[in-house]
Amino acid sequence: MVPMIDLGPLLPHHLSELIMGVLLMIVLYIVIRWKVTPAFEKMYDERREAIEGGMERAEKAQAEAEAALQRYEAQLADARAEAASIREDAKNQGAQILSEMREQANAESARLVSNAKAQIEAERTKVLGQLRTEVGGMATTLAGRIVGESLDDDERARRTVDRFIADLEMHSSTESAHSSTESTGAGRS
Repeated sequence: MVPMIDLGPLLPHHLSELIMGVLLMIVLYIVIRWKVTPAFEKMYDERREAIEGGMERAEKAQAEAEAALQRYEAQLADARAEAASIREDAKNQGAQILSEMREQANAESARLVSNAKAQIEAERTKVLGQLRTEVGGMATTLAGRIVGESLDDDERARRTVDRFIADLEMHSSTESAHSSTESTGAGRS
């Protein structure tokens, strides 16, 4: 004998209740299977797609950010290289300008020295001419007094003055040569 389980109020009293209960369970299963489960599946798929789409968008955005970072770093490296090139060009141009200015200053200095030398030489020639005239006049007057004859003849006075100045120049050049020989000889001792 099989012991009977007391189901209490759940125990069907009529067979029709049992059949109806089974039929309702089948109908309920079919409704859940065809209507409720697809709705849950659809909602589940939508959530999964949203999550996967969000992850794909996040990965895509991260890849775009990395690409932008690489472009930025490349542009920054290019800018640094260009800045270094510009600095180097500026240094070279500065050195070139400085060199040109030195050359111009040297040329201007040489020109000024040349002009000064030419001016000094012109002044020297002028002073020598004036000195010859004055010394010649004084020498002629003095010589006339010493000799006792008049040296007013211009040609004779000019020859006398020229000869006197030539003697002075020759005398001063031999003295300067003699003094330079002595100074070099003294330097060797």
